[in-house]
Amino acid sequence: MAEAEEAKVEGTKEEERAGAAEEEEVEVKFRLFDGSDIGPIRCNAANTTVAALKDRVVADWPKDKSIVPKTANDVKLISGGKILENDKNIAQCRAPFGDLPSTVITMHVVVQPSSAKSKPDKKANKLPKTTRCSCTIL
Repeated sequence: MAEAEEAKVEGTKEEERAGAAEEEEVEVKFRLFDGSDIGPIRCNAANTTVAALKDRVVADWPKDKSIVPKTANDVKLISGGKILENDKNIAQCRAPFGDLPSTVITMHVVVQPSSAKSKPDKKANKLPKTTRCSCTIL
């Protein structure tokens, strides 16, 4: 009988943790290429997607930077050494830290403009082909 009560208590604790994760507010800051930061911003870990964070980064991007993303597709977010996927939410991307109190999550921002993603133009790489042999025939 005591085992059944323990199982019930454990189940209740797990449900509380799951409920807390759904409503967990987190602070996220974005580290830019030059070491400066955007944020921190507060958001709901379960309801905020990576795509929404990218939109926020583009909207809040400092105007005085030499590199400026034009769209959210130009931005890659990296957290815990992994490039984050647009369809994931923050709760799915966080590294598990156990029961440590939540702190500010730092995500690194990489800007890769759309033009840099395209394949290089073959005409620009056209060099005259010459066949030369530096062999010595004896």
